[in-house]
Amino acid sequence: MELRSLRYFAAVAEELHFGRAARRLHMTQPPLSRAIRQLETDLGVALFERSPSGVVLTETGAWFYRDARALLDQADRLQAKVAASAGAATLTVGMLSDGADPAAADLVKAFRERHPHVDVHIREADFTDPTSGLRAGQVDVVLTYAPFDETGISVRRLRVDPVGAVLRTDDPLADREVLRLAELADRRWFRFPETADPIWRAFWNATTPAGPLREGPVVRTVHECLQAVLWNGTIGLAPRVGVLPAGLTFVPLADAPPSALVVAWSDARDDPLVRSFVRVAAQTYGAVPGG
Repeated sequence: MELRSLRYFAAVAEELHFGRAARRLHMTQPPLSRAIRQLETDLGVALFERSPSGVVLTETGAWFYRDARALLDQADRLQAKVAASAGAATLTVGMLSDGADPAAADLVKAFRERHPHVDVHIREADFTDPTSGLRAGQVDVVLTYAPFDETGISVRRLRVDPVGAVLRTDDPLADREVLRLAELADRRWFRFPETADPIWRAFWNATTPAGPLREGPVVRTVHECLQAVLWNGTIGLAPRVGVLPAGLTFVPLADAPPSALVVAWSDARDDPLVRSFVRVAAQTYGAVPGG
């Protein structure tokens, strides 16, 4: 049994969809399906129950996943230790400025326990680049919010957060339990710089990449967003996370799609430390089977 086969199996077990797993592994679906069939033949047991909508792990597949995942994690740790023995092992993690997720402390603790000798660098970026320099090779892995242009980038969803409007507490709509986008159509919205990722910029402006943006001040950080609301009565979209400053409130939007907190890394790199970080992040946020 090869580690490559186990990695294929783990990807399908975690995505519960052959197509998504194939994209994550940077391969087409037919060879992935054949590899899983061959693994099941070699083991003499079915690991998945298949349906048109996806797959689910069989009872045997579930416990096999746990053991396979432990073996893959051990292999990644071994590779990381080998790399560290040749010099200082480092990992650069990108994050959005002012936008640290409240649950990230648990991720830090879990990763430090697994890799105590790795020197972790943090690079913050503003809203111009949701990937914090991942495309430019300035970071190894990034914690950020989707959606954005994923060309050349692998993405693992960690959590889905509802999206709503950030309003001043004295706003006429602040006491509503829920809003619809049409009720905010005539308001001024904060918006991201023109140089920002078009998909990302349009999502948080409730528009489309090819369409015009709403009128309002340009902001580059979470702090600037909140101040635009406080000082000018501007509104904008945000995920429901953390606690807002005094004077601001969050009202859910019934017709706004949710945003996913994700961990992302470059397709061009195959780094055991990056794989381990992604895995620890998935475990921390419960984004794995049985996690």
